[in-house]
Amino acid sequence: MDGGGEQTKYRGVRRRTWGKFAAEIRDSSRHGVRVWLGTFDTAEEAAAAYDRSAYSMRGRNAVLNFPDQVHVYEAEARRSGGASSSTATRQSQQRQVIEFEYLDDDVLQEMLNDHDRSTRNN
Repeated sequence: MDGGGEQTKYRGVRRRTWGKFAAEIRDSSRHGVRVWLGTFDTAEEAAAAYDRSAYSMRGRNAVLNFPDQVHVYEAEARRSGGASSSTATRQSQQRQVIEFEYLDDDVLQEMLNDHDRSTRNN
């Protein structure tokens, strides 16, 4: 993942400058549009969010951070009843997912900084 964060050992995860971990995935069915998955306290939580989304989008063809957890992602996909990837991601994470068609890395970084500042102040 480019810009705004230090690489981690997990696919789809980067460490933000203030210590949180961001997760996103590219949706190949929509010409590689980035899908924001959220900000997490640990790299492992962010990697699991990436895996759920990857499995939801690509099924058994997904490259996962935790391939030994594929049975969990299969069960979640069955429970969601074959919903679209963004719907399944929202259901499994109980979070709002915001999808951006394109944002320059500086704009995205500033939005994330503003969001984290507002959450800290609440």
